[in-house]
Amino acid sequence: MQKYSDIDNTDLRILSLLMENAALPYTEIGKRVFVSGGTVHVRMKKLEQMGIVRGSQLIIDPAKLGWDISAFLGIYLEKSSLYEQVATELESIPEVVNIHYTTGIYSIFIKIVCRDTGHLREILHDKIQKVNGIQRTETFISLEERINRSIPLAES
Repeated sequence: MQKYSDIDNTDLRILSLLMENAALPYTEIGKRVFVSGGTVHVRMKKLEQMGIVRGSQLIIDPAKLGWDISAFLGIYLEKSSLYEQVATELESIPEVVNIHYTTGIYSIFIKIVCRDTGHLREILHDKIQKVNGIQRTETFISLEERINRSIPLAES
């Protein structure tokens, strides 16, 4: 992974403001970091081209839309060489929202979001456990997500 030395404090302050509120207009960001909105735009394009910024997304609360179950699954693979194949199949399951290739007792650790326990059972039984290469899984239901934040970059 490449680290970039040409990222300055202004870039970090711009990123920090956008991580707090991605809908903040570039003109407002410019005012807060003492540059023009055009400069913010140019810097953001540079950060995108460097691969530091990979896009933006709207964050919703799934529970408020009736998706009440968040669960984590530790996945044991038949052999670690099956990771790419298994990960690709897991990506096709819409309820899978995160996939991590890990060290430790699990080969893969994923997060899924479901409407209820019946839906969770359906996803586990009918989709995830039928993926070729998965030996077995262990499921952990989240009772509460206390924090979900980005890394601190700079004082804004």
